[in-house]
Amino acid sequence: MKQTEKIIKQQDLQIYTQAFGNSSDPCIVLIAGATVSMLFWDESFCSQLAAKGLYVIRYDLRDTGQSTCYTAGELNYKIDDLVDDIFLILDAYNINNAHLLGISLGGMLAQIAAMKHSERINSISLMSSMPWADPIMPTPEMDEAILDFQADTSSINWDNENEVLDYMLKGSKLMSGNKPLNVDRAKEYILASFRRANNFKSQFNHAQLSGGEEYYNQLQLVSCPSLIIHGSEDRICHFNNALSLVQLLKSQNLTILEGTGHELHEADWNIIIDAVAGMVLTLENKK
Repeated sequence: MKQTEKIIKQQDLQIYTQAFGNSSDPCIVLIAGATVSMLFWDESFCSQLAAKGLYVIRYDLRDTGQSTCYTAGELNYKIDDLVDDIFLILDAYNINNAHLLGISLGGMLAQIAAMKHSERINSISLMSSMPWADPIMPTPEMDEAILDFQADTSSINWDNENEVLDYMLKGSKLMSGNKPLNVDRAKEYILASFRRANNFKSQFNHAQLSGGEEYYNQLQLVSCPSLIIHGSEDRICHFNNALSLVQLLKSQNLTILEGTGHELHEADWNIIIDAVAGMVLTLENKK
């Protein structure tokens, strides 16, 4: 599968991107969640999605991977800036219209992008995410074990690879649902993320994110089709968030990943890829 990289620079900002497939195919931008780089979207996953006939772009959010990283503990941007980065990427690739696939925070960024520039977003696929609005369904908070895990970040030596690996692997186990975690794959991903990051600890700056208030509770402004994908055993973003999204967006597309947690589990790849590509290509064929 053809793969290219592009480093986008604007003033003091740098965004690292990779594209898979043919640029003449419909474009879909993959938006990762908080505290993870583009490596979350496994290279093989991206290639398989591109093989369906899509031009796939993945990128490092600010404070992750090879994109601009700021001092850990100092947030220099807002949610609005992360949304603008999506359009900066599209402009750099000379793409007028695109589809978006976002997980968790990435799903919320996709919602705001579809409200802010509806003329440029053809569809949004929201995975393991929550509405950028008050939920309609009663929704339990994040699992207490996850909160306890996150509270331990200050006790970790983030320069020690083995210590980071042990801690992040514990997180991977907590986020997995009822499907077995591929520990070897998880370790490989964590180490690759750690070794290529400009400043690995900076990713936790995402915990301080604010902004986007003018679009909150304005989901009626989303005019494009949507696809909701959610694991039934998500301990970070409860499944009821998916039900709220379906109602708020009047979505006709809900894909339930039975037994899956807050993850991109390889056992679900085919289901996710078929659902996303199916919606995107159906829309494109109607043009």
